[in-house]
Amino acid sequence: MSNRDRDIVVAALKHAAPYIRMFKRKVFVIKAGGELFLDEAKTEALVEQVSLLHQVGIRVLIVHGAGPQSTRMAAAQGLPTRMVQGRRVTDEATLKISVAVNREVQQQILILCREYDLPAIGMGAAADSPIRACRRPPVEVPGEGLIDFGYVGDIETIDTDAIREKLEAGMLPVISPVSADADGTLLNINADTVAAALASALGAEKLILATGTAGILEDIRDPNSLVSYIDLQGLNEMRQSGALADGMLPKAKAIEAAIRGGVPRVHVISYALPDSLLLEVFTNEGNGTLVVESIEALTPEEQGAA
Repeated sequence: MSNRDRDIVVAALKHAAPYIRMFKRKVFVIKAGGELFLDEAKTEALVEQVSLLHQVGIRVLIVHGAGPQSTRMAAAQGLPTRMVQGRRVTDEATLKISVAVNREVQQQILILCREYDLPAIGMGAAADSPIRACRRPPVEVPGEGLIDFGYVGDIETIDTDAIREKLEAGMLPVISPVSADADGTLLNINADTVAAALASALGAEKLILATGTAGILEDIRDPNSLVSYIDLQGLNEMRQSGALADGMLPKAKAIEAAIRGGVPRVHVISYALPDSLLLEVFTNEGNGTLVVESIEALTPEEQGAA
């Protein structure tokens, strides 16, 4: 190793040290959208970054989605897919598909975690799910009328003790958004909603949403219109103006729920950018969108870097 390379390594370690001290033993909830798991290289890159967080003492929990996989399997079976404001309408056939593809995605993550010596454990869908839900009643949706989302659940309770027990034991829970009601009927829940609820219930330090875009965009047609930081008021203004659409709508609701639930920082990052998770955690500059309750909650360093 050259002197220059050694200097780079030492500088990187010194830079990361304060963040490691700050976040050691804190809980991070990372939600990764299903489209990530269609790309083996990007999936492995995320797991590698998670393994580094785990090794420096951060307690990580992963919530995964499987939306694109569900859509593909439904199309292969000749079944239509209906989305209302970014949420999937789930009939009995669609539910069976969601259960199957979420199990496949979870297994994919667990296998990769083992390759990186991560003590990961799958949770969700069956009796080991920490989430108890109830079936959502039909709701009035502006512009859509009365919508019955079918086998879609609203979270009732979260067994935080079961999750904390695994985190305390040094394990990494990988949680499916498929849950069940008190009678054991399986229900599909939006993965962003699940991640936000878990982050709030566990008193997480951060909720990180790994998406296919660079973060929250001022103009969804312009990938260069990244919003570096924003507060809840600004997020609500973007929603009312129509700047947020499709899959970003449930994300915005989840972000607000997490922050209202006590999570101080929510990050929206791109899994497509190299080392985006590490850059967001271990630098002030980050590379996505940081969301806080109020701009006043940002440190001068965070505001200056953004």
